[in-house]
Amino acid sequence: MWVRRIALLVAVFVVAACAPVSTGFGPGASVHTIKVGGLARDYRLYIPEGLPKAAPLVVMLHGWTGSAEQAQRQYGWNERADSAKFVVAYPEGVGESWNGGGCCGQASSENVDDVGFITAAVGNITENVGIDKARIYAAGISNGGILAYKLACNTDLFAAIGPDAATQIEACPAPRPTSVLHIHGTDDNLVRYDGEPGTAVPVKTLAAPELNAFWRNVDQCQPPATTVDGELTTSVATCPSGRSVELITVAGGGHDWPSFATDKMWDFFAAHPAPPA
Repeated sequence: MWVRRIALLVAVFVVAACAPVSTGFGPGASVHTIKVGGLARDYRLYIPEGLPKAAPLVVMLHGWTGSAEQAQRQYGWNERADSAKFVVAYPEGVGESWNGGGCCGQASSENVDDVGFITAAVGNITENVGIDKARIYAAGISNGGILAYKLACNTDLFAAIGPDAATQIEACPAPRPTSVLHIHGTDDNLVRYDGEPGTAVPVKTLAAPELNAFWRNVDQCQPPATTVDGELTTSVATCPSGRSVELITVAGGGHDWPSFATDKMWDFFAAHPAPPA
């Protein structure tokens, strides 16, 4: 076991030595460490060239057993940021997990303050980069999407959230009006579309349409309009102050990040900044 651990450490060191990442706030990729709740917490940041003086910020939350580096590499946000000129943050969970409440792994079992961490990370970014505070958004897959809902319930930082293959586990007694785009496959066995206990979330939760209705009520939306395009069924509700609550149901879809998700989420985010105070 120790030999294997040493080999892994050497491999990590070699990769790091071959591909150094900046710790500053200039264009390109960088890694930053802040202290929250007695823990040193990391987040990766990507800033494209040609950023406007007041740019949007997308916080992308990885899933359980994922990582900030994996999310940055896999979901295409850097490439979208290059074309649309926004900043992307990739926070790192504790033990490859987030404390979304009752799920999933180390962060939940140790009651890690991930709301405090994400809040502090956003604050650290806005102190050092020109960010439009009306255009701060949270996207997340699985356990990361669960945290996105928790952030919407417990902070007023985010104009919109984009949970994918996720649900809302904890009670949300005082939710903040927030635009929501939820994407979910009907055949997801880890976080089930119908809200029944699944492999990752072992408790009953609101089904995806019920959760969508919860946020329509929070945002005082009009009844939704539904369209069907092949395997995608999209429910769109318009709400006061320019907000929207939407659900994209993927027929037969599993527990994954669909190929269309990044573009759909960015288009949704761009169309739904926070209204003027």
